[in-house]
Amino acid sequence: MNKYTFKLFISGEKEESSLLIEKLEEILKKQLNNNFELRIVDILKNPAIAEEDKILIIPTLIKSSPLPVKKIFGDLLNEKIILSYLDIPDKN
Repeated sequence: MNKYTFKLFISGEKEESSLLIEKLEEILKKQLNNNFELRIVDILKNPAIAEEDKILIIPTLIKSSPLPVKKIFGDLLNEKIILSYLDIPDKN
């Protein structure tokens, strides 16, 4: 099984960012059995990375592998939408 790799773009160390990271990690652990890497990118600290990935809306989650690359942004707390859009098999 290919390892999934993700980048989550947030803006600042806010409570909602922490909650989003926690919820997203919970979803990914449950669905992918820890077979993933999640990189957190704070656009305030790393604007060049956000520019390189053409990030216009925060939060944005990018799945870079396995291919195809997929981006999802906005409400990232809906597990079914995340799994469906990013082509992650739903174990439920």
